[in-house]
Amino acid sequence: MISRVATASLNGVDGVSVTVEVHVSNGLPGFTIVGLPDAACRESRDRVRAALLSSSFSWSTKRITVNLAPSGTRKNGAGLDLPIAIGFLVATGELSETQIEDVGFIGELGLDGTIRPVPGTLSLIDAIQNPAVVVAARSVFEASILGNKQIHSALDLAELVAALKGLRPFGQYNHFRPSTQAKKYQVDEGIEASMDLDISEVRGQRLGKRALEVCAAGGHNVLLVGPPGAGKTMLARRLVSILPKLSSKQALEVTRIRSAAGLELDHSFYDQIPPFRSPHHRASLVALIGGGSSTMRPGEISLAHHGVLFLDELGEFQVSALESLRQPLEEGLIRISRCRTTVTFPARFQLVAAMNPCPCGEGFLPGSCRCTPQQINRYTRRLSGPLLDRFDLRVPINPPTPEELMVEGKRPNSEEIKIRIESARKRQQDRAGKLNSDLTTNELSKHAELTEQAKALLARRLASGTLSARGLVRIKKVALTISDLEGGTRCLDAHHVSEALELRVGLAMLSPQMMVA
Repeated sequence: MISRVATASLNGVDGVSVTVEVHVSNGLPGFTIVGLPDAACRESRDRVRAALLSSSFSWSTKRITVNLAPSGTRKNGAGLDLPIAIGFLVATGELSETQIEDVGFIGELGLDGTIRPVPGTLSLIDAIQNPAVVVAARSVFEASILGNKQIHSALDLAELVAALKGLRPFGQYNHFRPSTQAKKYQVDEGIEASMDLDISEVRGQRLGKRALEVCAAGGHNVLLVGPPGAGKTMLARRLVSILPKLSSKQALEVTRIRSAAGLELDHSFYDQIPPFRSPHHRASLVALIGGGSSTMRPGEISLAHHGVLFLDELGEFQVSALESLRQPLEEGLIRISRCRTTVTFPARFQLVAAMNPCPCGEGFLPGSCRCTPQQINRYTRRLSGPLLDRFDLRVPINPPTPEELMVEGKRPNSEEIKIRIESARKRQQDRAGKLNSDLTTNELSKHAELTEQAKALLARRLASGTLSARGLVRIKKVALTISDLEGGTRCLDAHHVSEALELRVGLAMLSPQMMVA
């Protein structure tokens, strides 16, 4: 007898509809899975057999063939365990075709018959055409986010079969919903970043805080350069607190990526908090951009989609990893090709990086640097010109003075700054339908007219050789954002351009070779 069960497999962050066909016939006893299964799929044979026996179902001594259709698409993961088991029960007569009609199945099976969640449940649900889907109890809330399917669940295989036969109702497991009252969200390396972080906690750092406001308003990338302990990381981790909330569509995209990466849904989905990712500088190329040998998983740049990717100690990252950021920074996505498949991951993020001015870190302090010119050149050569060109803002961060550290008084908090940023972003959307960082050269010429004083200032910088042609475009984008923060004007004045230039001098303090902006 042949049975057919609807399910789905994960390809990157997207689900692919799959039909599990199970054929039980006379012949030498055996269990064969065809249809390009990966190692986890092929191991389903032993998990399914143990789960069925543990759930008091008999195991056939006939020949069993499982086909994963379409056969030309590679299948991965253990999420096909449950549909294979259900297909076997239908093929052997334990269940009827009508009892699983219009129902899809997703889940991994434990040896005791327990139904376990699988990565990418949100995308898998969307790929299944059936109006009802059975998932693990821990996946109920995630599966219900889209709201276009009837979601059923069970703790184990025996409970599920009894529900399909109508002997008992499906389980109602909604107590796995994350608390929306939580005040913390999870970032990489197990570090919990409190949502109570506020930019008012930063003392001094006028230029650094202004740079964060400008980069948040226009979607610009920023590089912070300064000695250890100056406050670079403290500033960067507070950027999320001044970013506007995500739209419902953006929050759904972020959640889909988190699900595909195997991360649990947290309360940031409800609060529409932009993600913040901070990988270690020893992270591999695959960990940063995504991919893998068999199962393609999103990397840190995709997990930072619609949020912030913070690279601390930028000069310590692998050169190949840093150079891989150039394409996603321009296109907002990353394409990963393997011999049998090509996967596209979304990767539209703001890049915030921090680094020391030299290997010893004391390059900003006169007379304290212990590095030779050769060591500094070797250190700065790790950052190519094309990569550095992606940073619209290059800001020197000096340690705060004792007076700034000791002074008390009210400082602007994140909510006050966020109001200005939201207003500036609204002007940009009304004007061009996009943020200033995404404007093309033609759009920039149309929307960023310069006064005569501003043109003269830029002309002097170009003539002196301290500003390049590509740097000119970046300066105009930042100056337009500064104008938007002030309420927006028809023309960019000299003070807009002057402040933009002030926010792009960080690299000049690294080495003489980087004096050109």
